[in-house]
Amino acid sequence: MSNSTLYLIQSSYANTLQCIHQLRNLVAEADAIVLMGEAVLFIADEQIQQLGTCYVLEQDVQILAKNANYNHMQVISYAEFADLCLQYNRCVTLK
Repeated sequence: MSNSTLYLIQSSYANTLQCIHQLRNLVAEADAIVLMGEAVLFIADEQIQQLGTCYVLEQDVQILAKNANYNHMQVISYAEFADLCLQYNRCVTLK
């Protein structure tokens, strides 16, 4: 277990940009981000790309265009999500 934070972005589409702005001031190099629900629609946002790898649940990636493939996006299952949560000291949800 590392001394880092897993940020879960579970906001509505209208609030996601505000969450991204908050993340710029919070996220450290060892942290990770999971975009969930409507927040997945911001995967192509330049600010998210600058924050590093973002995880997206395989159920949520279905709302993206079929050819959506971003270098900073890693698609994970719910089982992998559970394992990911255990790798971090803290999980912070931004809505």
